[in-house]
Amino acid sequence: MKLLTRSTLALTMALAVLFPITSPSAEPVEEKTDSKMMEHCEKMKEQKAKMKADMKAQDAELTAHAAKMNSAPADKKVDELAALVTHMLEQRIAMGERKAKMEEEMMAHMMKHMEMGKDSMAKCPMMKGMDHKSAEAHKDHPEAKK
Repeated sequence: MKLLTRSTLALTMALAVLFPITSPSAEPVEEKTDSKMMEHCEKMKEQKAKMKADMKAQDAELTAHAAKMNSAPADKKVDELAALVTHMLEQRIAMGERKAKMEEEMMAHMMKHMEMGKDSMAKCPMMKGMDHKSAEAHKDHPEAKK
């Protein structure tokens, strides 16, 4: 899933660089658009950070639930295990839906950057540090070892 997301992001970025779409708008309007876009970029960055924090909180919740299960009397362990598995399933389904929604929003966001021109994406706070992360993520690929 991560590979698909990163591949899609890489393709989007490549298309943005190769086929920039320029707008014949005046400078002040473009500046307002850039400002509004940067606000949207920051909002998306905050959403991503919130999702990470929520996942960490869910992990802590599951850890506590597992501890409760492990310390339960033998006759209650199966019930605790069933409750834990059910809780994990509910979290996983909800997180999957949330991630899918965020991926759609991210693709729309990247398309807006492409429409704004080649320099727009480089200014995006979401893209800061992506070159380094991308290179690290793909360092073990055969084509990267050449």
